[in-house]
Amino acid sequence: MRKIFGTDGIRGVANQYPMTVEIALGLGRAIAAVMKHKHERSKIVIGKDTRISCYMFEEAIAAGICSMGVDAYLVGPMPTPGVAFLTKSMRCDAGVMISASHNHYQDNGIKFFSRDGFKLPDNQEQEIEALLFGDKLNEYRPTGKSIGKATRVEDAYGRYIEFLKKSFPKEATLEGYKIVLDCANGATYKIAPMLFQELGAEVQCIGIAPNGFNINDSCGSQYTDFLGAKVREQKADFGIAFDGDGDRVIFVDHKGAAIDGDYQMAYVGIHLKHEGKLQKNTIVSTIMSNFGFEKALEKEDIKLIRTRVGDRYVVEEMLAGGYNLGGEQSGHLVFLDHNTTGDGMLAALQVLSYLRQDGIPLSNLLDRIQRLPQILINVKVREKKNIEKCNGLAEHLKSIEHALGNTGRVLVRTSGTENLIRVMVEGDNETTITKYANELVEIIEKNENE
Repeated sequence: MRKIFGTDGIRGVANQYPMTVEIALGLGRAIAAVMKHKHERSKIVIGKDTRISCYMFEEAIAAGICSMGVDAYLVGPMPTPGVAFLTKSMRCDAGVMISASHNHYQDNGIKFFSRDGFKLPDNQEQEIEALLFGDKLNEYRPTGKSIGKATRVEDAYGRYIEFLKKSFPKEATLEGYKIVLDCANGATYKIAPMLFQELGAEVQCIGIAPNGFNINDSCGSQYTDFLGAKVREQKADFGIAFDGDGDRVIFVDHKGAAIDGDYQMAYVGIHLKHEGKLQKNTIVSTIMSNFGFEKALEKEDIKLIRTRVGDRYVVEEMLAGGYNLGGEQSGHLVFLDHNTTGDGMLAALQVLSYLRQDGIPLSNLLDRIQRLPQILINVKVREKKNIEKCNGLAEHLKSIEHALGNTGRVLVRTSGTENLIRVMVEGDNETTITKYANELVEIIEKNENE
């Protein structure tokens, strides 16, 4: 059983267990011990987003790493996929990202990457936990010249921007596009404007003034209404929204309509198939992707494989099956031909490269999928719990599933990153599925109040 690791690293309220400085220090020591190379001086790269609590966690993790005789390389505010890229590019033994992704500033989290740029598998996370809560780390305390040192990497932004630009066709530019970028006051606030301007776009920006407290605050990939209004006001071609750590991307068209990960995957996947570049004519997504997305792929003879929620599980399935495109409805898109994890800016460039090639407006993507109505409700709970212990929930779920038959889906799950129970009902009648979703929410809330 895991003690502190969830579906995407460790996450919680900053300065409360498990997101404390003491745990961060121990994690720094543990990751250094697990990933340390035996025959040369090891090094670990550390990135962060723009939360005020990142300062204390960055120093604590670096101290733990150095105390184990491993060097720490600090790259400052950097998107999560940038840390994955730099870990591999700089030939580090591991990478650490300090971020709570799309959560608000009160929360923070810690994610780890192996030397090949992929998120750590479950067995290595368990190894880290065993060291963190055991006594074995105390057996090794180097002294003198064997202690590690911490170094600031000054050119990290430039390295990552050049990598992203290489994923875009050499002969293409973004000239003629007027784009509004929403960087969520997060880790993309410097890199994204530079990237899209260097590729030729006229760029207007919002969410590029982080102050430690405003990350994801009514902005970014989860809150696109303001971006849509800005696109209409500026008469821009479209808008692009990233989340706090830059691994998600959501577009809005010239009218402000949101274009999520399902639309993006379908569009790019069909192009890759026609070019003979979609491995095994398969896309990997999660149980949250809309049924209309699956139907659109069927028409193009593209297979959809669904996984549990979390981009790490998408990547695991992609690696196991030899697939090169996957992602989530929420805007995580994984292009394994380019990077090892979800990358919002890279995904945006892939979509734009095909838009430029087709010479069509972004709004045309909305015609590629006939979405089924889908109701999503997040129910706040005091603590994460096993939904099987929620009285009356299982029975009502079965009755809804029976009523929907083959015309829809229902899913209730505990969030892996927040104290939430997520309710999703999908079907061809929005009034009916809204009723079903509210019934499930009522049962959960009743159990919470008992």
